[in-house]
Amino acid sequence: MKSQTASTFRYSMKCILCLAAAAVLIIPVPPVQAGASEHERHSAPAKLVQIVRDATRHFQDVNVATSANYKQFLGCVSGPDHGAMGIHYVNFELVGDGLIDATQPEALIYEPLKNGQLRLVGVEYIVDAETWLKNNKGEAPVLEGQSFQFVGTPNRYGIGSIFELHVWAWRDNPNGAFVDWNNEVSCEGQ
Repeated sequence: MKSQTASTFRYSMKCILCLAAAAVLIIPVPPVQAGASEHERHSAPAKLVQIVRDATRHFQDVNVATSANYKQFLGCVSGPDHGAMGIHYVNFELVGDGLIDATQPEALIYEPLKNGQLRLVGVEYIVDAETWLKNNKGEAPVLEGQSFQFVGTPNRYGIGSIFELHVWAWRDNPNGAFVDWNNEVSCEGQ
């Protein structure tokens, strides 16, 4: 009787182990990963993000920006279905020069805070599309490996066709440092 019980026990254990092995092969198990924000804290920022930080650190005070010929353009820009950009302070002389310089963004982007203050969150590089294409053999602009987005006309901003590139140098964007809309930025403080 003991040998039959032992034999049944061994057979049952083999079945359980086979079923467990089969389950590992059949049932998908998502890999364990560190959270995105934890990973981002430990990685070096993209080269362009660091260039922007170095070039705009002094613009964290919006008064410094206005004294450098940056003027508020429109109100706080919210996304069509998520996120926001913030309030753009644009240097129209830089927009009109037809050039792109990583150390001189055409627009500084500020997030309005509930206490009435503005927090620098990023920049936007902007160039007139027609001028750029005419002067650059019809090729769209690229800055430090980042391709610009084309914004045709008519558009919600009431401006002519442009190429633009956002860089979220001062506020993490869960969708990437160069994506237009940032889910971490809000216009609710305005």
